[in-house]
Amino acid sequence: MATCTLSSVNRSIGDGHPVFIIAEIGINHNGSLDIAKKLIDAASLAGCDAVKFQKRTPELCVPLDQWHIERDTPWGRMTYIDYRRKVEFGVDEYVEIDSYCRSKGILWTASCWDEGSVAFMETFNPPFYKAASASLTDIPLLEAMKQTGRPLIISTGMSTMQEIDTAVAAIGDEDLLIAHATSTYPCPPNELNLKMIETLRTRFPESPVGYSGHETGLATTWAAVALGATFIERHITLDRAMWGSDQAASVEPGGLYRLVSNVRDIEKALGNGIKCVYESELGPRKKLRRAITSERVAS
Repeated sequence: MATCTLSSVNRSIGDGHPVFIIAEIGINHNGSLDIAKKLIDAASLAGCDAVKFQKRTPELCVPLDQWHIERDTPWGRMTYIDYRRKVEFGVDEYVEIDSYCRSKGILWTASCWDEGSVAFMETFNPPFYKAASASLTDIPLLEAMKQTGRPLIISTGMSTMQEIDTAVAAIGDEDLLIAHATSTYPCPPNELNLKMIETLRTRFPESPVGYSGHETGLATTWAAVALGATFIERHITLDRAMWGSDQAASVEPGGLYRLVSNVRDIEKALGNGIKCVYESELGPRKKLRRAITSERVAS
């Protein structure tokens, strides 16, 4: 069975273990530490295992030709590079986030978009890393995260199977987890292609396979669990109407609570695939089954 252990916290992800649930805060905090803490509260209350942020060096991750394109923001009209700087947390904010998550008993990590961000995150000893779908073909970045010795989740949206194969071949399947995803925000149901979970499980039998969803609603994420996803990730928000590109494809606190609760029910309902008669069935069995006597059989 494909499993991966988060050694620093003695947690396992994979077949035979509870579905590991990641609440993706990303940049839905809009640069506000107060909003970030409220989102951590929501994830903790819902029973999520971890929250995840995004960490970038804007000067490296924003293409130069986009730096000075102006856009309207909650803070007024500003260039795209200034906006990216505005929503990027630094050392002080992450020290506070680290302390706050510890107080809530929830793990936290970040998707790193450049090697400098990996070095930054290493100071916080994250239990694992996540590579965004946009980074799947950035082999030096994937290698930088793998070289830390921490488990790495790669997300496979906007990617071909050949690109996935190339990434796995380059970094190896040890402590590697693979998330099926479609990089459309929000994603229509007909593009979710959840059967890819089974395809990835077959193609990469040594790696736990999960699902990173960007759809609206919860039913399709529950379906992913039923199809064998060993971990799931959904973006979370305080309000889907908030400003920001990821908010509309995110789950609000009430929905997050239902998502986690029903995932746990699905885990119980899946069982082990071995047919048995449960003790709770014995009464109805005795009462409702027709008795086939030897005399009736002979006649």
